[in-house]
Amino acid sequence: MPSPILESTLTCPHCGHVETETMPTAACQYFYECKGCRSILKPLKGDCCVFCSYGDVPCPPVQASAACCPTDTL
Repeated sequence: MPSPILESTLTCPHCGHVETETMPTAACQYFYECKGCRSILKPLKGDCCVFCSYGDVPCPPVQASAACCPTDTL
């Protein structure tokens, strides 16, 4: 099994700011503050984290086709 990609480029849906970030491997990231407009991004319904919603690469557990975090608690 290949190693997961640990960097994802997030695009803010509010201002279009683009920022490459390193993803956590042991936890989901539920919130992210845009460095362009300071909006707080949260996962879209059905996604486990901000990387799965706004990134160009999904989080490491999703890349591995494994269960990530519960999505019904968001």
